[in-house]
Amino acid sequence: MEQKKHLSFDELVALLPSLGWQTSNSGAVKDRSLEELVKAAHERHQKGEVPDAIVRAENEILLDLPELQKLWIHLGLPF
Repeated sequence: MEQKKHLSFDELVALLPSLGWQTSNSGAVKDRSLEELVKAAHERHQKGEVPDAIVRAENEILLDLPELQKLWIHLGLPF
């Protein structure tokens, strides 16, 4: 099984408006933007919940918590 790749912060910022992202637990729903899912993960974090990883299956891209935290800061969301 291939390992999913991680992108640089600048690459992730450029992909924020792009569609085709899902959380690791969302099943087949692939019509949300990366920015939508980053903000949803932030809401979970604010409630004390652990956010799911975000993936883009077609490119084998994975975002984990440290990458999400950097994007929250970029979007001006409180850490």
